[in-house]
Amino acid sequence: MTEKSTATIAIIGRPNVGKSSLFNRLIGKKYAVTSDVAGTTRDRLFHSYECDDYNTILVDTGGLEYDKKENIEADVQLQAKVAINEADVVMFVINNMEELTKNDYLAADILRKSKKEIILVANKCENIGSKNETYQYYELGFDSAVLVSAIHNKGIKELEEEIAKRLKKLKISKKKIQTKRDTCNVCIIGKPNAGKSSLVNALFGAEKIIVSDIAGTTRDTIDTEITYNEKKFNLIDTAGLRRPGKIEKGIEKYSSLRGLSAVERSDIVVLLIDGTSGITKGDCHIAEYALDAEKGLIIAINKIDLFKETDEKKGELIWKLKQKFAFVPWAPVVFISTKNKKNIYEILNLSEKIIEERKKRISTPELNKFLQRIMMRHKPASTSNKKPKFMYSSQVDTNPPKFLLFFKNGDKLHFSYPRYLENEIRKEYGFNGTAIQLKLKTQAPNRGEEKN
Repeated sequence: MTEKSTATIAIIGRPNVGKSSLFNRLIGKKYAVTSDVAGTTRDRLFHSYECDDYNTILVDTGGLEYDKKENIEADVQLQAKVAINEADVVMFVINNMEELTKNDYLAADILRKSKKEIILVANKCENIGSKNETYQYYELGFDSAVLVSAIHNKGIKELEEEIAKRLKKLKISKKKIQTKRDTCNVCIIGKPNAGKSSLVNALFGAEKIIVSDIAGTTRDTIDTEITYNEKKFNLIDTAGLRRPGKIEKGIEKYSSLRGLSAVERSDIVVLLIDGTSGITKGDCHIAEYALDAEKGLIIAINKIDLFKETDEKKGELIWKLKQKFAFVPWAPVVFISTKNKKNIYEILNLSEKIIEERKKRISTPELNKFLQRIMMRHKPASTSNKKPKFMYSSQVDTNPPKFLLFFKNGDKLHFSYPRYLENEIRKEYGFNGTAIQLKLKTQAPNRGEEKN
């Protein structure tokens, strides 16, 4: 079996068993909407998840209810089936506080037939340790269940150990044993029919990918390796992405999962926008995928061959870009024509520069002197009478650059202050074209905490 560098883990189960709570617990933040109302999750949610140095994509799904006849419920069921087919490992979640239902048994039957690695997870086990808690789960046909309480953070360590065990069985490679990379992975994303495949073909110099005026021709991610200025690039063409609420059922949802997986394994993300259609909310939502994944980002406006030299539309686009992409002012913008190959190689030139920015490291003494200076100029704003006090900071990682900043009463910092700090760091040190991470902590770390 050939090693894979990234695995997909799907969370499956009927409504209201705590799938989204478990999803949030594993990724370490509240990303999926949780509610006591069954069926809150309609669309599949994706997020990167690192477990014991394994890189994975974690997928949250809507609840399985086989006796529902409404179209939206049929769509939710289809989403779950697509997630199962795409997954390497499936976590089958059941509610420990309720008796097993018909839907539990039907889901278990489907999962056994899927031949996937299945982890049975009994959620809402508030009193882990009772010998009587697992007897009914043998009826589902699985050897054992991992007992957890996602809300109370119980049993999560044991669950992650089981996940790592399954990933090892599947020969998923860990980050620390990956070979040295000498290739820049550039993922091209955008709405359907923005010209993504045309851009890859123009850079490659051959009609490698099917190009059509029909939106959605590309259904899967396609990798194309090229060499430019003696530097290797892997161009990843993706299916058109749209806002989650606009994604249609079936094959488009499958394609979206593959596209987001491509974002996760990339270094640089190129957001391609059809200049003739203007800037839309959908483009901004797609840019957020790259921002959430902390990647480098280039905004490319395509089809400028259709603009007249005196056309005011280009000026309008620049104004709208500044307004609508104010949340990523560090992302460079390039105007291109895939048809005439105008400016297309500027994307590769920018990618080279951004890679260097992502590798940049600031020494701890220099960083602390700089932060002390800018905080004297603009003291930390507070939301209470307790004044936050800066203690020290360090850059703990690169690619992307990550910083830890320790404050006394850091939880009292005004929400706008981290943005001020990021802006000042960028003014001083650059980091042009890449997301950076600022993590604020409210107390000094214990020995070794900085490494986590």
